[in-house]
Amino acid sequence: MLKEFAVGKGSVFLELHTLRTLEYNYMLTLLEEQASSEMGKEAISNLTPSNVTEEVRQMLTTTAEGMDILRLKGFPSLAGVKDIRNAVKRARLGSVLTTKDLRNVAGTAHGERQAKNVVSSIDEEDTPLPIIRGMVSGLAELRSLVKAIHAAVDVDGQVIDEASVELTRIRRSMTRLQGGIRSTLDQMIKSSHYQKMLQDPIVTQRNDRYVLPVKQEYRSAFGGMIHDQSASGQTLFIEPETVVQQNNRLRELELEEEREVERILRQLTGLVAESGDELLANLSVLTELDVIIAKGRLGGVLKGVCPQVAENGVMTLKKARHPMIPVEQAVPLDIELGRERQGIIVTGPNTGGKTVSLKTVGLLALMGQSGMPIPAEEGSSLPVFSGIFADIGDEQSIEQNLSTFSAHMTNIIRILDQIEERSLILLDELGAGTDPTEGAALAISILEYILAKGCRLMATTHYTELKVFAHSRDGVINASVEFDVETLSPTYRLLMGVPGKSNAFDIARRLGLSQEIVEDGRTHLSADENRLEEMITGLTKDRRLAEEDRTEATQLRVEAEKLQREYADKMAAWETEKEKLREKARIEARTLVTRAKRESEDVIKELREWAKARPQDLKEHQLTELKKRLDDAEPEVSPTQYRGVQSSSAPRRIRVGDQVLVRSFGQKGQVTEDLGNGEFQVSLGLMKMKVAEKDMEWKSSPKPEKEQGSTFYRRQSTDVKHELDLRGKMVEESFPEIDKYLDDALMAGYPKVSLIHGKGTGALRVGVHKYLNRHPQVKEYRLGEQGEGGTGVTVVELR
Repeated sequence: MLKEFAVGKGSVFLELHTLRTLEYNYMLTLLEEQASSEMGKEAISNLTPSNVTEEVRQMLTTTAEGMDILRLKGFPSLAGVKDIRNAVKRARLGSVLTTKDLRNVAGTAHGERQAKNVVSSIDEEDTPLPIIRGMVSGLAELRSLVKAIHAAVDVDGQVIDEASVELTRIRRSMTRLQGGIRSTLDQMIKSSHYQKMLQDPIVTQRNDRYVLPVKQEYRSAFGGMIHDQSASGQTLFIEPETVVQQNNRLRELELEEEREVERILRQLTGLVAESGDELLANLSVLTELDVIIAKGRLGGVLKGVCPQVAENGVMTLKKARHPMIPVEQAVPLDIELGRERQGIIVTGPNTGGKTVSLKTVGLLALMGQSGMPIPAEEGSSLPVFSGIFADIGDEQSIEQNLSTFSAHMTNIIRILDQIEERSLILLDELGAGTDPTEGAALAISILEYILAKGCRLMATTHYTELKVFAHSRDGVINASVEFDVETLSPTYRLLMGVPGKSNAFDIARRLGLSQEIVEDGRTHLSADENRLEEMITGLTKDRRLAEEDRTEATQLRVEAEKLQREYADKMAAWETEKEKLREKARIEARTLVTRAKRESEDVIKELREWAKARPQDLKEHQLTELKKRLDDAEPEVSPTQYRGVQSSSAPRRIRVGDQVLVRSFGQKGQVTEDLGNGEFQVSLGLMKMKVAEKDMEWKSSPKPEKEQGSTFYRRQSTDVKHELDLRGKMVEESFPEIDKYLDDALMAGYPKVSLIHGKGTGALRVGVHKYLNRHPQVKEYRLGEQGEGGTGVTVVELR
């Protein structure tokens, strides 16, 4: 049986026999398990590979988007999406939908909100998802329909009391009436007059009427309407006359209830009919979305990737595995088929993995053309084949009474009649089942025919002639499955470029056959066969060594790339940090310059005021000259001129009065005396000591004092801190220190400072605040906030 699907202007055939042979149906079953909706499962069961390149690319791109969604946010179950096509059709024809139909419609309509919520929660700038976002944006908003159905029908499919005002009234009346009937019957049960007449003291129902089980002999004495009797006839179920009217009224209310429920369902059915087109369109999109998410989940199960679509017709599989083999047991395959390599001839011992290699290639090609992720590594790519054909395994047909050779040839003949340039052909044990000489010759002619058609080919064989053919034929390469002679077991590794050997002599020797017999057997091989075996042995050894070297080189390359990335990251971080330091230095330098300029203007202002008082001692042009000199002294700071470190020019000479850093002590001090011979006396707090000039680093020089009558002006900003610690001092003792500190802070250009007085009893804080209230340079003050020291600190803003 053949299944046809279109490609381009013509059509080709994808054989169901091939799908079964390559176990494609198993993959569909596995994919169905990942779907959450019944519609999604149905769509997957009908999924077939496409051979339209753009369609395959679109499917794989969409699957990759689905995998991104699952990786970032996950996806809710679409189990509520049901097949509502028939329900919508019946609603349009005027039929009243059942509560189950309505719940299914509501579940399907709600799928729109579920999908939009997930997709909208993913940052579009970081993860575009153009295809899925386009699909979701096209979903019709049906929130009002969902709300209407949920407001009338509960999860159990029952119309709730609050579905309408009338239904609420009817059911409340029924509840009250039922309570009255049961109360009347309960009184009869408890009455001594009726107890002897009752078979059992219970209230039951027959034909929707409340009745009592009465003994047959009291039929006349009890009175009422008989609705049923027991199988033996000894018990009659009688409706007492006292509740007949109540039961009649209850029946009327039940009929009213039925009519009201039908009205509500008909109203909701009308809403479904009105939204029929939107519901069916949403159902189609949600079904497709469920299939996409199922493919994404399958990728997680298989630890797979979405392969690239190869425009050049080259199949590249990196670390590919068969999906049915557990990851921890599978031996990955690296295969490239295309360009100069049109065909691969795989040789090697039985049970060595040749057939698994064929099936892996074929099944992964089918999966890729169905939009499924494949169990391989990133960088894998698949061309879009127009047809995939396989003749694998023992195809002997008992019904047709065909031999193995005949069954294989029947399949191959059918395949050869359908292949074209973009076909992939997979042949297992080509030419087997007949005379080796004739089988090999026929196999070569079949391979030549397939290669001449331009198809991609992969075949397995035991024939030495085919090894030679692959070695000498352009576009064909030998491959083999590795066999460990020491353990007498296959490793299942596929070695490209090396033909396989039968290992018959080695295996026989390892199993205990005498060396004499083995050596005698070797003499019966022709010289060419011996040379071929020696060549294969040498190639296998060289290949193994090359593989080990390549593995080591790959590891070294990975480590080198990792180190390079780490170095690049560190360089980038260093450049960022360096730029931050430069910017900080520029800001600090500009701040210092601005403060200095402001202070210079204050000085000029004071000089002018002083000059007005003593004009004979200072002229205006002298003031202008001083101001120009101050302006000229302002440095022009740029990123390349300021680094926050000492200039690379020659170090500054140390002079008396300079502030220096004594390197050996790591402390700052002031030079008090030049002792000569490169040595100075330095004051380090209360201690004075002799220090060599080479052990000192210049930090600053004292500002020159400017005599202005009886006053002096000295800039000391480098020694002024932003806070003054008063803890441990008496209140009166702190006032002079505060006064001097505030003056220094003003001279340093600080807009605000902090006075640390601690919490303690609060006496020092109160005294400091009283002093600040009358200080002329204090604009305002406040207690510190969180992060500033709280109530243990007072922050002072200066004028």
